[in-house]
Formats: sequence, structure tokens, C-alpha cells
Amino acid sequence: MAAFFVTSTGTDIGKTYVTAGLLRCLRREGASAIKPVASGFTAETAAASDPVVLLEAMGEAVSEDTLARISPWRFAEPLSPDMAAAREGRVIDYDALIEFCRAGVMRANGPCFVEGVGGVMVPLDARHTVRDWMAALGLPVVLVVGSYLGTISHTLTALDVLARARLRIAALVINESRGSGVPLDETISTLRRFVGAVPIAGLGREAGEEQFRRLWHQLCGQA
Repeated sequence: MAAFFVTSTGTDIGKTYVTAGLLRCLRREGASAIKPVASGFTAETAAASDPVVLLEAMGEAVSEDTLARISPWRFAEPLSPDMAAAREGRVIDYDALIEFCRAGVMRANGPCFVEGVGGVMVPLDARHTVRDWMAALGLPVVLVVGSYLGTISHTLTALDVLARARLRIAALVINESRGSGVPLDETISTLRRFVGAVPIAGLGREAGEEQFRRLWHQLCGQA
């Protein structure tokens, strides 16, 4: 069954929004997701946290067991994972992280999404970044970017970093940034001139099921 790694150029760009949208429109197909590493997770913020959003999109009850099943490395501080873990006297076991993801993909009964944390080059520990994590899994990548001023440079930099690791981009998703004065269609048009054959999908504000369904059809062609 198809599996993808969802990453981004940074935090709060829309990884969880895109992943949850795909989960909701693919629920009948048994779609699932894991968000192994999450920072900024506390009792006060849990209801709006990425792991809870994903569980709700899958139609699953939120409990300590279900949270542990999809997101075992949760940290309170809203920092990069290495920093957030250090604040709690912990270290992310990188090998265990890779095995956890492989097991999650193997047991999936439908489309599976592994959602990363932060951006492409965010540190996980003293030696590994999210890019290393993606390279170890070798899954096709869904790169979620914004339409804010500056996104073109950030996007092309991320694509170059991913290409150096020989990672295949299944889709470049431009998620319309709230409050941005840059038109989404102009951002897409500009990026098309630079990204070669990389498939591009644009998601407007409050994207509906049809937009996510079209995105899924694009991904199916790249799986």
C-alpha cells in the first residue's frame, strides 16, 4: 500500500492540515498516519495538537494509548526536537524512531502518511536531522510549503537539500498562507519555472474534499 513522508520548509506551514485533509477524504480506504515526534505538547495544548488532529481525522478516539501508538516522542517545549528533549533530560533514540516508522508503514491497511516535525533540516538529536530520517525510510516525499513572501527561496532551498539526499518528491503542495498578500496562483506559476517535473498542487484557504481528492490522485501517480 502507498506510503509517503510529509515534510515542510518550516513549522506552522501546514503539514498537519494537509495530512489530516488526506486522511479525512481517504478514511474509507483505511488511511492512517503517524506523527512520531511532536514538540509543544502539553495538557493545556493537547486538544489542538498535531497528534490529536490526526487521530480525529482518522476517526479514532483520543487516549493515552492511541497517542502513544502514533506519537511516542512528545515533548512539552515548542522547540526543535533535540532542544525540547534536552529540556526533559531525554534523547530521541534515532534507531528506534526508524524502526517505529517502518513498523507503522508495514502494519497499515491503506494509504499511510508519516508526518515529520518542523522543517527538512530540523535536528532530531546531536547527529541526525529530519532529512536523515526521510533518507533512512526512503519514502516518496510530500513537501508542504506556504504562499507567503519569501516562500520561493525557502522552497527551492528545501528541494535542493532533498535532491542531494536523492529523495523523490511525490508532490510539492503550496498551502495558501493566511494573511499573505502574495497570490497563490502567482506563487505556483513562479515555482513551476524552477522545479522541473516535480508535481505541484495548490491548496486554497479552507480547501474542500475535492482539492484533497485531486492531491491524492497526484500522489497515486507518484507512489
